[in-house]
Amino acid sequence: MLISKLLKRIRIFMKRLDAFLSSLGYCSRSEARLFLRLNTVLVKNERVFNPSTKVNHCDVLINSEPLDAEKLVIILNKPSGYICSHNDAGKLIYSLLPLRYQNRNPKISTIGRLDIDTTGAILLTDDGELNHKLTSPKKDVKKIYEVTLQNPLKGDEKELFFSGEVILNGEDKPLKPAFLKQINSNLVHLEIVEGKYHQVKRMFAYTGNKVIKLHRLEFAGFRVDDLKDGEFKILENDKI
Repeated sequence: MLISKLLKRIRIFMKRLDAFLSSLGYCSRSEARLFLRLNTVLVKNERVFNPSTKVNHCDVLINSEPLDAEKLVIILNKPSGYICSHNDAGKLIYSLLPLRYQNRNPKISTIGRLDIDTTGAILLTDDGELNHKLTSPKKDVKKIYEVTLQNPLKGDEKELFFSGEVILNGEDKPLKPAFLKQINSNLVHLEIVEGKYHQVKRMFAYTGNKVIKLHRLEFAGFRVDDLKDGEFKILENDKI
C-alpha cells in the first residue's frame, strides 16, 4: 500500500516532455519533435526523441544543462528608457531577457514597476504567489532609493518623512514613516516600505523640490551592485 502511494505521488509530478519544453519557453508543443532532433535531450542519461515521453523535471538535461527552474525569480539592473510592461510600445524590460524566458507560460512579470527613467533593482518572476506577496501593501517590503535632487535639502526632510504625517496630493492617508540618509546637499538615500504611484518623486515635490535622477539600490533585501545596466541573475530558492 505504501509503495503504491509513493508511486502515485511520483506520477503526479511527471508530465509530458513537450509540456515541460513549452511551459519553460524552449519551444512550442508543435515544435517539440524538431527541437528534440536538433538538441541533445537526455532523460535519466538516455537520449529521447518522443515528445510525449513522461518525465520528471529533475531528470531532464538539454545539451548537458538541466532544465530551467519551473519557477524563476530574476533580479535585473534596469537601465533608463525601458518600460515595465508587456503591452506598451517602446523598449520593454522583458527584451533584456533570453528569448526562452520571454516565451515562458505563465509569463514572467515584474514585481512592481519602475518608471521609464528610473534605474536599478527590480525583481521579475512567473511565480504569481510570490509576486502577490512582495507587492502587497501589508507586507512592508523595504525599498531603498538613491535620489538626486534639483535643489539642496532644506534640512527638515529627514524628520518630516519619518514623522508618518505626510499626506501626498490626492491621497487620504498619511505615508508610513520613511528613512532619509543625506549623502550631500543634493543626494540622499531614501528607504520606504510602500509603493505608491511616483511616490519618491511626489514626496520631494511635497517639500518643494524635484527629483532629477532616481536609482533603486535595493528591493526586498536584493541589490544590483554587482550588475551592469541591463544585466540580470537568477536568484536561488534558498535566498528568496
